[in-house]
Amino acid sequence: MAVYTDVSADELAGFLAAYDIGDLLSYKGIAEGVENSNFLLHTTKGSFFLTLYEKRVAVDDLPFFLGLMGHLAARGITCPQPVKNRQGEALGRLAGRPAAIIDFLEGVWPRRPNATHCAALGDVLARMHVAGRDFPMTRANALSVAGWRPLFEQAAARADEIQAGLCHLLASELDHLERHWPRDLPRGVIHADAFPDNVLFLGDRLSGIIDFYFACNDILAYDVAICVNAWCFEADHSFNVTKARALLNAYSRQRPLSDAEQDALPFLARGASMRFLLTRLVDWLNVPPGALVKPKDPLEYARKLRFHQSVGSVRDYGLAQSGLVS
Repeated sequence: MAVYTDVSADELAGFLAAYDIGDLLSYKGIAEGVENSNFLLHTTKGSFFLTLYEKRVAVDDLPFFLGLMGHLAARGITCPQPVKNRQGEALGRLAGRPAAIIDFLEGVWPRRPNATHCAALGDVLARMHVAGRDFPMTRANALSVAGWRPLFEQAAARADEIQAGLCHLLASELDHLERHWPRDLPRGVIHADAFPDNVLFLGDRLSGIIDFYFACNDILAYDVAICVNAWCFEADHSFNVTKARALLNAYSRQRPLSDAEQDALPFLARGASMRFLLTRLVDWLNVPPGALVKPKDPLEYARKLRFHQSVGSVRDYGLAQSGLVS
């Protein structure tokens, strides 16, 4: 979440007049993340999120994102719901951008996830994968392996400004991933961005999963690999196998990973590291002037990539081959 597009009080009041959510009391921008402009609204009827969709989000994709949230909620996944205006529309336009109001979920995201948090995340991710099986809409993953080379080409000339040798690391790893990326693993709807700041908790109880604006159809185990990267490393960048074991065991209790998925998980984790390394690198090098945004450190994912390159099998992540760890 971030703020790229400012919204005046008069513009916002005019926009909200089409909704039955009460009178505006206050609003403020949210300065986390890198994708859309987000505001927290307080009205006489409660709290809501307002999202203005920026250029990286294609307008044609918005029905998929908004529809998926409704589909998952109907199947027991706690996620925010789009608020429809008096004409029954979930999508409007504000300050020259497509915009939607989303209901507010209670909870805070864990700044230092523990094994209990990781288990809860693994459980909800698997249930989300199962719940998405009959979602009728599809969306290709523009940030899967076929989308990485254009990102690399955007950043290659300046990559070594961030760290010496980074361009060579990216080039050689990208060649390897493109040659060997799996094509025959189970696929379905994935979240693709279930980082800790997109998962809310009340204490140790997961209260909701948010921000579905990277959701798409792709390899289900790739979504698991993204979460291993996002949840199972410490602040000093060391890998925490206890957290990984908790995440993978909880996931597998709801949706067991096949032998082929287990075999592929270290490779998919390398791919997930590459995806976030590249997008963070591009964002780091291209922050819009004056944006209320804090770009995330791309080198965090260079370190994670090097770790996954050293992994021999899924056992190194705490999951016994073809079965659960007790």
